[in-house]
Parts: sequence; structure tokens; C-alpha cells
Amino acid sequence: MTKKEKIAIIGTNGLPAKYGGFETLTHHLTLQLKTEFNFVVYCSKTPKKDRLKTFNGAKLVYFPLKANGWQSVISDIITIIHAWFTVDKLLVLGNSGALIFPLKFLSGKKLVLNIGGIDWGRSKWNYFIKKYIQLSELICVKFADVVITDNAHIQKLYKKYYNANSVLIEYGGNHVKKTPVTEEIIGNYPFLKKKYILSVSRAQSDNNIHMLLKTFEELPNFNLVIISNWHTSDYGKNLRKKYINKFKNITIVDAIYNQEKLDVIRSNAWLYIHSHSFCGTAPSLVEAMNLKLPIICYNAQTNVETTENKSYYFKNEEELTNLLNNLSKEKLQKLKNDMFEIAERRYKWEIIAKKYKNCIKS
Repeated sequence: MTKKEKIAIIGTNGLPAKYGGFETLTHHLTLQLKTEFNFVVYCSKTPKKDRLKTFNGAKLVYFPLKANGWQSVISDIITIIHAWFTVDKLLVLGNSGALIFPLKFLSGKKLVLNIGGIDWGRSKWNYFIKKYIQLSELICVKFADVVITDNAHIQKLYKKYYNANSVLIEYGGNHVKKTPVTEEIIGNYPFLKKKYILSVSRAQSDNNIHMLLKTFEELPNFNLVIISNWHTSDYGKNLRKKYINKFKNITIVDAIYNQEKLDVIRSNAWLYIHSHSFCGTAPSLVEAMNLKLPIICYNAQTNVETTENKSYYFKNEEELTNLLNNLSKEKLQKLKNDMFEIAERRYKWEIIAKKYKNCIKS
């Protein structure tokens, strides 16, 4: 019997997955590929009472550093060094550990990298942070053995900016479930009794939550529900303060980490709006597609690639208003069918895991 290789997954908050694309990816890779590899997942700083030894068959390793914010740089460097001495191959998610990549030759261990997008282009960063992230990305793609990008547009940009060849592997979304509304959940979320439009995203400016809210101020006949982590940024706090309980047709909902509750709310939306302007293949978008929701998107090339140019797209409040006012039953049904057909063909975890297996083993 062939001994299974030991694979480290570095760069996430760890398991169990609570929030974030990389954590969800880690969950499904360890679940789908546990018969192929012995996984070691490095986790963010966690109180001892809450630590688990294993999850999905993967060994969990904890260090006293957070895996996000400024500590992520130190955390990733330390965990990469630790993995060089304890595992066979490394799967690194994100570019925080870039500074240690040039020393990879000392370990001789294969390093597979999911770069996570052109992060320096986000509007939330100042000039110096953008330059640092750009340098980190350049170092990462230069020294990684395999570079993974999650969107065809991002793949082209990495070739353009860094002359880097990458493997296209997107995200799965078929872990979501169509779930009916119950009387119990209506008690907590009364908007479920109405016809509503839904959007789910992090509270950051390049996700254009402000544009959605401003648009629906002028559209009292459409009910908008927005779920976000409002309290984690000034951008989110200010929008929440401005809009909560101010407009009858706008419902502000704090972030929901319970998958079942979130699936109920998403499953029963009349329309889903994906407003991200700067991401790769967004997990929230492919999840909505797997739920067979009609979807309209912000007109970013990454979103066009994800939906194969079969959605409807908007760039500003006026275009969004026109789209909403001209959606017929026929258009909505076609959107549902087209989005689900793409999801079935491309965004299933069985497909994604097989591609990762090939990258790790090659």
C-alpha cells in the first residue's frame, strides 16, 4: 500500500470553516481528498478550550498568531518554515508569506500556491500597501512550483503583469441547499414573508454596497436585504448607521455564519445581486448559482467570466435601476436556468478537488 503524502494547508483561519473563501476551500479539499492525502491544516490563534485536534481527518496545528491582519505575515512565515520540516508538500493560500518564498530551495519541498487575486488593485489600500502587496505577489509567483488562479481574467492579468503561467481552478458551491421557509425562522427574519432581493458581501467599498443602498432608496417597490459584516470597518459602520430602520424596503442584516439559516434566506430570494467589483471567482456568487437563483452582477470582467456573459450587468445606479425595472418572468427564469447550468458544469467541489489533486501530485 502506497503511503499517503502529508500536505500542509497554510494561509487560512483554519478549520472548522466559519467564514471566507479560503476556509471553505480548505474544508472541501480535506473532505474530498482525505483518502488521497494526510492533511495538516495550520490554524489561527484560538483559545485552548476551543481547539480541535482533527477535522475532516486533517490534523490541526495552532500557533499563537492571528491568520489575518498584519499578524498574517508573521503567521504564514512561521507556519511555512514549520511545514518545510514536517510535511511532504505545501499548499499556500494567499501571499502573506511571500518574504520566505525565496528560501524555498533550502527545504526542497514542493510549493503549490493559490494567489487569491490581484489584491493590490483594491481601492481600500493606500499607495504603500498596494506596492507592498504587488511585490509580495511577484515574489510568490516567481518561487512557487505551481500557481493557481481562480478566475480566467485573473489568470490573464498574472500573465500580463508577472509573465506567470497559472492553472485555472475556481471554487465549488454545491455545498449549499435549497431550503424552505419555516415559521420559526420567519420569527427572526420577518422579511422572508415578502418578495425580496438579496445581496451578501463583506463591508468594503469595492463591493459597492453603497451603490445598492442608494439605488433602492429610489425604488420603494423593491425590497432589498443586505447581509454583511457591518461592524468590521468604518465603511460598514457608517452605512449601517445611515440605513438601518430608515427605509421600509431596505433591511440591514448582520453577518450570518450559520449555513442553514443563510441557505434559507438565499434559497427564497426573488433575485440575487452580486455587487463585487474586484474579486476573482467569488464563493458567494457560485453558491448563489448553485441555488439556481436569478442573478445580476456588477459589470466587472471577473464576474462576466464567472457567469459566462449570461447574466445582466450594471456599472452604476442608473443601469441597476433600469435592469430592475425591466426584469420579466421570462428573463428571470432564463437567468435561473443559465446560472445553474454553468454551476453544474464548473462549480462543484468534486470537480475542484480533482484539479487540486492533480496540481499537488504533478
